[in-house]
Amino acid sequence: MYIQRTAESRLVGLLEGRNVVIVLGARQVGKTTLVQRVLAGRKVVSLNFDVEIDKLRFQAAASLSPVDALQSLGNPDYLVVDEAQRLPEAGRIVKGWYDARLPVKILLLGSSSLELLNHATESLTGRNEKLFLPPLLFDEVIRSRDWCPEAMPLPDIAGHFTEPVRTCLLQSLAFGGYPEVVTTADKPALLRNLSSDYLWKDILQTGLVKSPDLIKRLLMLLAHQVGSEISVNELATQLHMARQTIERYLDLLEQTWVIFRLPSFSTNPRKEIAKSRKIYFWDTGIRNALLGTFSTDELRPDIGSLWENWVIAEAAKRNGLAGGSSELHFWRSRAQSEVDLVVRTGDRLRAFEIKWKGRRPVGRSFRAMYGVDVEMIDAGNPFAVDSVF
Repeated sequence: MYIQRTAESRLVGLLEGRNVVIVLGARQVGKTTLVQRVLAGRKVVSLNFDVEIDKLRFQAAASLSPVDALQSLGNPDYLVVDEAQRLPEAGRIVKGWYDARLPVKILLLGSSSLELLNHATESLTGRNEKLFLPPLLFDEVIRSRDWCPEAMPLPDIAGHFTEPVRTCLLQSLAFGGYPEVVTTADKPALLRNLSSDYLWKDILQTGLVKSPDLIKRLLMLLAHQVGSEISVNELATQLHMARQTIERYLDLLEQTWVIFRLPSFSTNPRKEIAKSRKIYFWDTGIRNALLGTFSTDELRPDIGSLWENWVIAEAAKRNGLAGGSSELHFWRSRAQSEVDLVVRTGDRLRAFEIKWKGRRPVGRSFRAMYGVDVEMIDAGNPFAVDSVF
């Protein structure tokens, strides 16, 4: 079952230009499926650098002149290279073909920014457009349901289909938004597989991490501390690891889209905590798989922090799909006044309190400092964050 993606229309637009298209996102979020969907019926050659023979075929073509290279690949209109980060020189080779103005549109797909961004993007400066594909947005899941009217606005869906939306929301909190997880019957089994070595395969292949156990232990601690400010020193002490090692692992997990860091918002460092960070998971299903907790009961003890992670991940996914046009932060003053999410888009600020069961947000300190009211996002309207982007 294919679930229509918000990213489809942007990919179609990017294909109309000449630049190389780089599609980035974690493993299993549907990059290949999205590209196949958009390019259906066109003359396409697809190579996957996880497959050795495909990598060798690409390297053999690279040894030829650009025209002969294209001919050896079958003269496609579209050349799709999956897991492009597996070959660091891919960007340099593609640059040569691009500069030769070959009549082919090239797409590079990568489940890790470790090499793809550092090498391909550097080689393709001024010659590429990037598209970030996250796990499914909640509205993508809702609109895939048989009971959801195709053209109905999201606020109306929440009002007219309260119980089905609530059921989907609790499932999304528990199992996340990986497409195959959403469509499969045995969601826990698939998530356990994803949250094993497979999801951070790219990290292990860098050689910078010798054992997946170290990554899992770090992720377990992060999963328990979602929504709290993270102390690298405390993590290092608990794991008996050097601070520099923890920092490197966090970077690797962020670069492979397992986690992301939310910085604190500040325009006056003397009055606010300016260097703090919170860490969230791109997908709550992965977080729950690490802890072995797949309950869809809204009375589960971690519902507050799980809801916060889910909402902020929805905001981060939408912002990524929009090209990162906004900055996302949390806010805490030295007097311990807090705001869960601050979104800055140009000169515009919006601030949000995130509570599973809504209550009137206070936000007096933030409003006094920035002249911005703090809005509430609760489980009664899970689509509230969509209007921000």
